Amino acid sequence: NYYNYFKANAQVRIHQGEYLHNKGFRGDGMVIAVQDAGFDRYLTIRAFDSARLENRILGVRDFVDFDNSVNEDDSHGRQCLSNMAANWPGEMVGTSPKASFWLLRTENANSEYPIEEFNWVVGAEFADSSGADMISSSLGYIDFDDARFNY
Repeated sequence: NYYNYFKANAQVRIHQGEYLHNKGFRGDGMVIAVQDAGFDRYLTIRAFDSARLENRILGVRDFVDFDNSVNEDDSHGRQCLSNMAANWPGEMVGTSPKASFWLLRTENANSEYPIEEFNWVVGAEFADSSGADMISSSLGYIDFDDARFNY
């Protein structure tokens, strides 16, 4: 929705993304593994058209359901991805609109259990073995559904 794109656009501006773009820093040649709870609708949202059409979505992995589809899962990963990959001139351009991306689902948004920490590590190992230059992960683990696991 528009509010989420507004928030993402504000994030790009906070970090002076336009300045970096004007200096030629757009993520060319970078591979970024994004680990999150899902990337709903990334296959149909216009802001990701150039990444899809230029085959810069290198692939997806679902370490939660193992169905290797992340397009129907949670929206948080898509929102984070838009901060980086969006390329919708006149509306929003992300911080690294020319980078390539692996979309890795390691988080189950419906619950919070220690298995998700294991999933994160498996995702990080995959990112490393696939040649990712960096990992973007907006996840944290403190409070679990079973309080015995809390930190």
